[in-house]
Amino acid sequence: MTSIRTRFAPSPTGFMHVGGVRTALFAWLIARQNGGVFILRIEDTDKVREVEGSITQIKDSLRWLGISWDEGIEVGGPHEPYLQSERLPIYKEWAQKLVDSGRAYADPYSQAELEGFRDKAKAAKRPFLYRDHRPIQPPVWDGSQPLRFKSDPKNYAWKDAVMGDLASGPEAIDDFILIKSDGFPTYNFCHIVDDALMGITHVLRSQEFISSTPKFLNLYEALEIEQPVLATLPYVMAIDGKKKLGKRDGAKDILEYGHEGYVPEAMMNFLATLGWNDGTEQEIFSVNELIKKFSLDRVQKSPARFDEQRLLWLNGQWIRRLALEDLYERATNFWPECAQQASEGAKKQVLALVQDRLKTLADLAVLSSYFFEEPTPNWTMIDDNKQLSKLSRDEHIALLRTSINELSSSKFDSESIQITLNRLLEITGQKPAILFSLIRLGVSWAPFSPALNDTISALGQHATLDRLQQAIDAA
Repeated sequence: MTSIRTRFAPSPTGFMHVGGVRTALFAWLIARQNGGVFILRIEDTDKVREVEGSITQIKDSLRWLGISWDEGIEVGGPHEPYLQSERLPIYKEWAQKLVDSGRAYADPYSQAELEGFRDKAKAAKRPFLYRDHRPIQPPVWDGSQPLRFKSDPKNYAWKDAVMGDLASGPEAIDDFILIKSDGFPTYNFCHIVDDALMGITHVLRSQEFISSTPKFLNLYEALEIEQPVLATLPYVMAIDGKKKLGKRDGAKDILEYGHEGYVPEAMMNFLATLGWNDGTEQEIFSVNELIKKFSLDRVQKSPARFDEQRLLWLNGQWIRRLALEDLYERATNFWPECAQQASEGAKKQVLALVQDRLKTLADLAVLSSYFFEEPTPNWTMIDDNKQLSKLSRDEHIALLRTSINELSSSKFDSESIQITLNRLLEITGQKPAILFSLIRLGVSWAPFSPALNDTISALGQHATLDRLQQAIDAA
């Protein structure tokens, strides 16, 4: 049985976003599931569009997600080099094979001549095809002219591991450039050569390449290369489902999510289920579960919608699953400034309290700052509260004074405080949504916080009573 070998071969033309990383993840899952090899290759043959720093960003993005590669840039392997710009002699050798077999020719036409051909086709109301203008006696290819593939237009029918049975006619196949005049190969040529030499068994790519597949099939035949398993992944669409996800719609640098407090487990879970499911209602998958359950035949044919609210929900779920020690290590850069001098023990105590409320690690600053410094009373927060705004300021103050009286005689463990809070409800006749919200704001002046009894217990009796009195004084 042939060993499974997959690859991710991005172009270093900018940051990695959701669509590209999802392709890498799916290819990686297939390799890991089958005990195969996952390769990272960089297709840097378009030097005009290359962006400095992109290769580093690609590697950092995969590593952040937990996607490791067995062969490829940086780690090496038996098929080095894995940077296409360093493989030019290989492409030239394969191109010469096509020239020698009569399946490639030097393109003698200038850009102006090609435009003239296009204009004539347009005037005749027929599609422009390069193969209609093949030179009768092409010049000897010396590398100064583009080298164009001499196609063999025909009908094709092929099986796509995601899209199913597909077919095309001769009109989908045309003569395309293999090697540009600058000596660099085109994607259409070099990825096929590299995949063949590196023994790639499964090729996963975006839906935008599906129209080019007949050309690739034609080239496989011309080079006498065995066709790998082809899998076309549907687009990732913006949340409205009307257009392909773009930068304006949330297709941001994948590493930016890490800076915003997302954890890689949640992002991997999100990407894997962006157009794939295992046929059950399960939504949360560990990496081991994904490796075990993933299959191309469960990838949907229709585009997947990018729902950042679902990603946010998943992130909260994964944060809750982290052990406290692990969470503490990950939260290092997300503490508020006022917590920097606090002891590790104090921060872990607070972290244990707020863990269930964190949607992202970035929420830690808002959820924890009032534990380490006294907040400034802000009665606007009470006035803007739908429930609390129904009471007068005198009623607010009366409730706070009653709360001070009861809490001053309470033990300050969480259980005792909860008993005291319940007694306060009986004494005041108020609903929890009113009384507890008022006390919570009075001690934290934060938009949200952990359970009130736990919050008060962690603050301690002195700080709690002092802050409630400050709230009264600031009213």
